[in-house]
Amino acid sequence: MNISRRTLAAMALAAAGLPIAAATGCTDKTTESTAARSGSAGSGALAGSAQTSAPTPAPAGDTIRAGVRADVVGFGYLNENTGNYYGLEIDIVRELADRIGYSEVEFVTVTPDDRKEMLLEGKIDLIAACYSIAETRLKNFDFSPAYYDDAVIAVVQNSSMIESIDDLKGGIFGTMAGSNAAPLLSQKLYDIGFSNGEVVTANEDNSDVSFDTWRLLQFPSYQELSDALEEGCIDAMVLDGAIAHTYMNDKRVVLDDFTVAEQSYGVATPKGSELSSLVADAIQDMLDDGTIEQLTDKWD
Repeated sequence: MNISRRTLAAMALAAAGLPIAAATGCTDKTTESTAARSGSAGSGALAGSAQTSAPTPAPAGDTIRAGVRADVVGFGYLNENTGNYYGLEIDIVRELADRIGYSEVEFVTVTPDDRKEMLLEGKIDLIAACYSIAETRLKNFDFSPAYYDDAVIAVVQNSSMIESIDDLKGGIFGTMAGSNAAPLLSQKLYDIGFSNGEVVTANEDNSDVSFDTWRLLQFPSYQELSDALEEGCIDAMVLDGAIAHTYMNDKRVVLDDFTVAEQSYGVATPKGSELSSLVADAIQDMLDDGTIEQLTDKWD
């Protein structure tokens, strides 16, 4: 049984690319998109429906623009001193670009809040930014075969004495605005009988939503989400396991009895484009010949 339409509507708004005000009492900053750029030399079937019109041509020239993360250690991280990006997804994009005929990669920093619009508006050619393959995203983009399997998890402070999801009834969960975490969390808590799924109150931009047994606060950045957990503004932060590694320390622990959802990362490209098939074929080849496994081991 699925969660109520009312709740899904609220969560869809909360996860959409809308301006999200920071959670009251934790910070007064608002969501800001980043478009930091750093050029760097490059060294399955499509997950989408059939197209009835001519596909959009692949980008001309020798350079392809890749939307990547700048704040996720091991996946996409920008060294501000050197201007260079590092991580699994950076290496995957470099190898991918080389295989499909591009000699240069322009890396463009994206966030969960702006990556969708940047690809739709043609500001980047593809997304490789801890971007999970999801049905809602297939409406706008094609995805390559998955190159990394992950899960959405909950992290708490050791000092909170929270040991189980049951200890969080009446508690406050925090997520990153624009990510899939909020709707996935809402559905999961409904499915396990933790909540009846009904929204009790919500502010205008859905950065603060109260349910019957829990409250959701959304934050403009993962750093602010992490700070909110540290400061006690939230009881648990919910995010991708891959991203959580950046913000873990000896004062934090993952709730072992609670996995929000399993998910997989893929490279997103404009729906129906020539680039989609090129990227899908290249990623599949990289999976088949062991390149993805080698790169994953390098950054593990």
